[in-house]
Amino acid sequence: MENDFLKKITAFVEENLSDESFGVSELAAAAGMSRSNLLRKVKSLTNVSVSLFIRQVRLKKAMEMLEQTSFNVSEVSYRVGFSSTSYFIKCFREEYGFPPGEVGKGASRAAASVPAGKSSFFQELKRRKVVRVLSVYAAAAFVILELMSIVIEPLGLPNWTLPMVIVLLVAGFIIAVIFSWIYDRVPEGGWKKTAPSHQETGEEKEPNGKAWKIASYLSFVVIIALIILQVLPKKNLVELNPDLEKSIAVLPFKNDSNDSTNVYLINGLMESILDNLQKIEDLRVISRTSVEKYRNNPKTSPEIALELNANYLVEGSGQKIGDQILLHVKLTEASTDKNLWSKRFKREKGDIFDLQLEIAKSIAAEIEAIITPEEAAQIEKAPTDNLVAYDYFLQGLDQFQQETREGLEKAIPLFEKAIEQDPEFARAYADIAMCYSLLDMYQLETKYSDQINHFADKALLLDPTLAQGLMAKAMYHITQKEYEQALPYIEKALEYNPSSSMVINMLADYYANYMPNTEKYLEYALMGIDLDIATHDSVEASFIYLVLSNALIQLGFVNEAEKYMDITLEYYPENSYAVLLKPYIILARNGDLSQTKELLIEALKNDTSRHDILKELGVISYYLRNYENAYSYFSKMTEICEDQGLDLYQGEKAKIGLILSKLGMEKESEVYFQEYLDFAENDPSIYRDLSLAAYYSYMGNTDMALKHMGLFSEQEKYPYWYILFLEMDDPLFDKVKGNPEFQKIMREINVKFWRYHKEIKDSLKKKGLL
Repeated sequence: MENDFLKKITAFVEENLSDESFGVSELAAAAGMSRSNLLRKVKSLTNVSVSLFIRQVRLKKAMEMLEQTSFNVSEVSYRVGFSSTSYFIKCFREEYGFPPGEVGKGASRAAASVPAGKSSFFQELKRRKVVRVLSVYAAAAFVILELMSIVIEPLGLPNWTLPMVIVLLVAGFIIAVIFSWIYDRVPEGGWKKTAPSHQETGEEKEPNGKAWKIASYLSFVVIIALIILQVLPKKNLVELNPDLEKSIAVLPFKNDSNDSTNVYLINGLMESILDNLQKIEDLRVISRTSVEKYRNNPKTSPEIALELNANYLVEGSGQKIGDQILLHVKLTEASTDKNLWSKRFKREKGDIFDLQLEIAKSIAAEIEAIITPEEAAQIEKAPTDNLVAYDYFLQGLDQFQQETREGLEKAIPLFEKAIEQDPEFARAYADIAMCYSLLDMYQLETKYSDQINHFADKALLLDPTLAQGLMAKAMYHITQKEYEQALPYIEKALEYNPSSSMVINMLADYYANYMPNTEKYLEYALMGIDLDIATHDSVEASFIYLVLSNALIQLGFVNEAEKYMDITLEYYPENSYAVLLKPYIILARNGDLSQTKELLIEALKNDTSRHDILKELGVISYYLRNYENAYSYFSKMTEICEDQGLDLYQGEKAKIGLILSKLGMEKESEVYFQEYLDFAENDPSIYRDLSLAAYYSYMGNTDMALKHMGLFSEQEKYPYWYILFLEMDDPLFDKVKGNPEFQKIMREINVKFWRYHKEIKDSLKKKGLL
């Protein structure tokens, strides 16, 4: 059955021999199989990739043509599907050990006949002890190289150390050949010039023959032993600790080349391996942004592991030489720095996807992570068959990950070039959509809605399971304020990438800002801490803990929120958002609006253009009923937002309208209240009815105010801030706050919130999180 399958697919290749575009996808289609199934079956039967299998069939037919026909090398190259004669010659030489032009001169697959005099020459080498010397030299050189490969990294030796040792050993090899040919050791000690064979008397004894034989045998044993140690799987030599959680960090790969233009390729390999590992639910994979801090950081593995809360580290280094990729990857148990697995790869650039797949699967196997069939299918899916397209994509990805507006603008044309090379490159479409989404984020006027939707749809049409495509489509719906429609796409992205910090953080942001759900918000914030924690001196770590502190205060956990806020400021005292959140945590603890205002004024001194702090000062002044002060802060906020083209704080227009009315600016007040009503009626969030209750209360329509307040009380899982500020005597509710029905609704809202708070508290305690 197995031979029949190989014969079948060989026949398909031979039928399309001259078609250079007949590759893996075409063979899979001809065989009626998926790419992944074809890859697995060919690999299991031949132990080579499908692309290499196709090349071997072409080269075999080339050999037959050269032996049996009068076609020249160029003609044969074209007939077996090589458009480049030079590339055909290179592949042929690699396969058979000699160029195709030699076939007609007596070379063949059976190899050329032994030249005259070869036997006598070999006897002369043995007579002069050259063979013995070189066998011992080879064993010693092999041991030296193995020792160097082990000690280079622990001793921090430069990258040129191993190549320099190889050069010296090659030079020594040449010297050993020449010296052993000319001289021989004598029994009495010392050296003498070896006589030509015709001058040998036959009475000369072989000096130290027994010792040389022992040395030769020992050399042979040492070489075989070292080879066996290299071939044996590492897990047979190093025992895995079964109690360790399967948490892993892929550290930035190092570029071993002096050519900095190859950095994007090495970064791309690291990114692809990380992306594949994130698709395995049995692993907890630390995010790329967290590990990036260690690119030029000389910390030890145990130090990094402690800071990242990871049990395993993957390190790598490599370079591109011509069309070959040289890569060294190793996996260590981080706390002990114990090497679990390491391997050097030398692959053609055309085998880059097989290389990424093999590394990811090897790492997962070493730490005994379970890969489901669905996850395996995701990992085995190559993003494109076009290497030129992939090269453009990696260049674009390198720009995208600069996380700057300039980087996004540079990335888009590179992704577009990738699509020109391969119009079915789903990931390139998805990343263009994400670039446009990030360029549009928080802008007063969105410019790229059509582009976001078009490229996201195209990506999902080509690959409905692509996480980046799903997230791009979710971003489109968010920019259109279609929040409910965005959620299924983010959840699907998490299903296919369960360890992706990017997806998890997007879900936390979604439940915090678009469809508020404090329980979900805290859940994903805690997950984000696990995956996206960075170094102790990292600004990023400060922001991660800030998210957690915010999630806790949203649920009314004041003491816990204050604890994580302190950690936030320990990491980075200048955290611009922490100085805004901390005054409100203190307000939740003591209810002192005046102290909150003083803290916010202090924060504003560091940057007087902070529109968010100005907004909060306006709100606090409004609650203190200092309307002139509130008007001043809101006016400065509005001016800055308009200058920056930002469309923010629509929910504050009722407060501004009331302030304007109190200051005698009735016409301006009416404009703001009308804009607020338009906003409230179209608000898809759970706060719609609360906003309308505030509007109708101010307008004196008690029935409508109570109706919408009652509807708001039926909502579930609202944040603590709304409980806190409803208790702060909001001026918008002055006309209804004495109404018994209103007071009853307020009590119901309070009871419901604190019941929900207790449920969450019990759940978190059960999980050991509080």
